[in-house]
Amino acid sequence: MADTIREMPFRDGPMARARAVIESARFQNFIIGVILLNAATLALETAPATVGSFLKVLHIVDNICLGIFVAELTVKLIVYRLDFFKSGWSWFDLIIVGISLVPAAESLSALRALRILRVLRIISIIPSLRKVVEAGIRALPGMGSIVLVLMMLFVIGAVVATKLYGETFPQYFGTMGESLFSLFTVMTLEGWPDLAREVMAVHPNAWAFFIPFLVVTAFMVLNLFIGVIVNAMEETAQEEELKLEELERELNATLLAEIRALRSEIAETRNGRSA
Repeated sequence: MADTIREMPFRDGPMARARAVIESARFQNFIIGVILLNAATLALETAPATVGSFLKVLHIVDNICLGIFVAELTVKLIVYRLDFFKSGWSWFDLIIVGISLVPAAESLSALRALRILRVLRIISIIPSLRKVVEAGIRALPGMGSIVLVLMMLFVIGAVVATKLYGETFPQYFGTMGESLFSLFTVMTLEGWPDLAREVMAVHPNAWAFFIPFLVVTAFMVLNLFIGVIVNAMEETAQEEELKLEELERELNATLLAEIRALRSEIAETRNGRSA
């Protein structure tokens, strides 16, 4: 996702002042506060017995928050115009707020619960959170390869477990599906010692299957996931640094050009006076 919107052609006037307001830290903090307030009201609405008569007040606050979000996006559309749609984060905000505007009819009542997605708007406002999301998106291709390897390990392990322990423990390894689920439980480290000891009571050498499978899937593959994500975050940070350096070079070049132009004008003025 692009995290910035290109410079607009105007430098002064109402549009420039409006842009300065919506890009100011004070305005961004205000929107963050509205998002957090909206998250609190949506959470409280799930407990009508607790809030009691304040439920109507919560609905009013929710509608006010939605109105602020709509007004914010409307102003951005007016200020940025077509450049608004060049930012992936602008589309992100537009879709989330658009979902909230869907009427809560009976046939679409499930969409009303999606109002909580407004909380995700805080990701598009805080730069550090944007970097995390962008790094996750960047890591998807590498993670896909790791998932493929993990699936292959699971299929191989499930076939072996079904052949070895399916007859004696059909509740765990009776079918391919049950074996996959049991091995997934082993990988999550949730109660796997109990399962392994139960199997080892009948098959004493079962540890030779469970321990290597656990080490490979739960530790090696997990570390590969972490490595891919960390590498993607480093690449994202490097790109940010390169963008900042490029902006600094452009700014320095612009300043140098303006200084040269001023010097030439001063020199022409002096020559005109001396003549």
